[in-house]
Amino acid sequence: MGKNFHGHTLDALGQAIVSGQHAVGSVLPPEPQLCESYGVSRTVVREVVKSLVAKGLLRTGPKVGTRVQPSEQWNWFDPSVVAWQTQVGLTRPFLRDLMELRRVVEPAAARLAAERASAGDIAALESALAGMQQAIDDGGDYVGHDLQFHQGLLRAGHNRMLAQMGHGLAALLRTSFELSTKRPHGARASMPLHRAVLDAVIAQDPARAERACLALIDSAARDVEQVLASRRRLPSLATPARHLAPTRA
Repeated sequence: MGKNFHGHTLDALGQAIVSGQHAVGSVLPPEPQLCESYGVSRTVVREVVKSLVAKGLLRTGPKVGTRVQPSEQWNWFDPSVVAWQTQVGLTRPFLRDLMELRRVVEPAAARLAAERASAGDIAALESALAGMQQAIDDGGDYVGHDLQFHQGLLRAGHNRMLAQMGHGLAALLRTSFELSTKRPHGARASMPLHRAVLDAVIAQDPARAERACLALIDSAARDVEQVLASRRRLPSLATPARHLAPTRA
């Protein structure tokens, strides 16, 4: 039956906050009004508010009510928060922050991967790259394999915190990859750049791996700018990743 009452209400109220329907610093309507607005019980409303407090969108306190937090307080590693942002509309500040985060984290991860990757790590990265190529040639889930590649790169550095970050970054990375695939031939153009990163890791050349990863991210940033300038419909994480159409002759 899809999401339950809690899930639907959480999505609806989360989107309302992210979209600015409830202004920063404002107090949420009282429980009875929220119950009536969303057609749910007080128990559901209370649980939803707890979830939104945990995600950083709301704060509660005695004599202050339940207030909307500024976006700087939101948990941007939470997939729901990222999904709500894509649903209400991607913004330039959001995309700027995303690309800057990628430039900070991923080249350092590529450097570590070149120093520490095991044979199993290399095999997993090769498999992800092969899946990306197959999706380009025969149609299929390019974004899913692209995500596997980048998460595999974070794991290959054998740093437990970086590997854990790969899970938190998943929704953010998917946003970037989906934007790249919106550009005509964007996925195919990115393949040599991914290959260059993997070849540097295989060659155990940390500096080269770092440079190759920066080049890949810079290319993705240009894709984002082109998609924004074209005014194409932007992706939403509320739906499965778009599959590529076959291009093999």
